Amino acid sequence: MSPPRPSCMQLQPCLPFSNFNSSSYNYGQTYALVAFVHDKGMKGALDDLKVMLTRNEPITGLAKVVAVLVIFALGVVAGLWVSAGVRRSQQESVDPRSTGFHGGGGGICCRPEPNPDFEEFVAPTRLMHDMTDRELFWRATLVPAAAARYPFERVPKVAFMFLAGRGVLPLAPLWERFFRGAGHEERFSVYVHAPPGVAINVSEDSPFYGRQIPSQKTSWGSVTLVDAERRLLANALLDFSNERFVLLSESCIPVHNFTTVYDYLVGSRHSFVEAYYRDDRGCRSRYSRRMAPDITLREWRKGSQWLELSRDLAASVLADTRYYPLFRRHCTPSCYPDEHYVQTYVSLRHGARNSNRTVTRVEWPAGTSHPVTYGAGDATPELVRSIRASAEPCAYNSRPTSTCYLFARKFSPDALAPLLNMSSAVMHY
Repeated sequence: MSPPRPSCMQLQPCLPFSNFNSSSYNYGQTYALVAFVHDKGMKGALDDLKVMLTRNEPITGLAKVVAVLVIFALGVVAGLWVSAGVRRSQQESVDPRSTGFHGGGGGICCRPEPNPDFEEFVAPTRLMHDMTDRELFWRATLVPAAAARYPFERVPKVAFMFLAGRGVLPLAPLWERFFRGAGHEERFSVYVHAPPGVAINVSEDSPFYGRQIPSQKTSWGSVTLVDAERRLLANALLDFSNERFVLLSESCIPVHNFTTVYDYLVGSRHSFVEAYYRDDRGCRSRYSRRMAPDITLREWRKGSQWLELSRDLAASVLADTRYYPLFRRHCTPSCYPDEHYVQTYVSLRHGARNSNRTVTRVEWPAGTSHPVTYGAGDATPELVRSIRASAEPCAYNSRPTSTCYLFARKFSPDALAPLLNMSSAVMHY
């Protein structure tokens, strides 16, 4: 058995403090000191030291060691307290919008309050503004750094941009049925370019309500239609979550349900801009030699006005200051710039990123300058099925597919009723 630990009353007197040296000190007494502190605790050791000082007793070597240990212990305690306070203040100073408080289950138990100003900045809900086109295009082409992460939960959206030349949306009930669905509202946005001063007549619960953008007058076959397209793109780019941009008219219909359209566009590695060259009156004769050398006849392209762009290509179109001015100066109304500008630009600058086809089916009779219009008698399930599954396959992400068209035109207002009757069974929405 080990010898019993001496108590404080058994401690032997030590040399006076003035005569203390390490060579003459009995280190066995340190064990007694540790036992003393252990038995009485830190508070008791401090009390005994205070009594000794008040009695003017000489400070012994043991007392010195006690004093040193007490001071050292107090320093350690003080250091730990200050360090804990600093860490606590640093944790409390973290921006609450950048993190959440995690509970024991690993989930976020307390979500930060949303910032309305920031939410309006990244996804504007008030589309009417007083910016000029120049200011709007400049603002829309500001993009985050490529390596930057979005400081919010970004769900990619499809921007449906309607060019309503007459200021009406006769097929809006069909589109409202198409947009309806659980979780759909977070994956799309709507923009309408109508004539100035014309308000689209829809109910307040419609996806079209409050979605008109500041507009200017347009005329068929002129560069003003390109300006309207660029205006739609610019306003849609203000929403940082919009990833795909599809241009539609008031006579377009969706031939597939929303989920199919969304997955098709968001999952595509290419944009959908029809662009071709033909040595005929409808293509070659519209070219102006005054566009050379920036645009030569071999680089001249034509295609459907109804196009679809990825976000980076849409921003690139708005940032163009080389080719657009040429079209504005030299593409006169008989040139129909809405069928040539974006088609030529994308072919010149982003040919490898383009599928070179449109996702909107339009039927053009031979020798005419206007497409076929489908009325109530033409809008049959057989017609819609033939558009949904193409007889001739196309390429999607470099693989053949029969799903080539997502939309179709041109449908007249009286075709709405039969389209609504078949939408569930044929178009699956």
